[in-house]
Amino acid sequence: MTKVAIESGLRPFQEALKNAGFVVVEVKQPEDLKRERPHAVVVSGMDSNFLGMSGFSDTPVVTASGRTPEEVVKDVRRSLGPRE
Repeated sequence: MTKVAIESGLRPFQEALKNAGFVVVEVKQPEDLKRERPHAVVVSGMDSNFLGMSGFSDTPVVTASGRTPEEVVKDVRRSLGPRE
């Protein structure tokens, strides 16, 4: 299953991603990303380098700021391509 990490506090986006069939994990610190190894990450958009993600250059990052949960789900699907 495709795993999506999501920044803490983005509950409506978590629910939309779960309903779309993704495994969703909430991340609060850099160690969470290293442990979970997600296929994509959703961030609030407040910090361009959320949790020091510099080591995840192959992992698509989708910004939730100013977007609906449905738009974010579409972008996650698009960013994953045929993997999903």
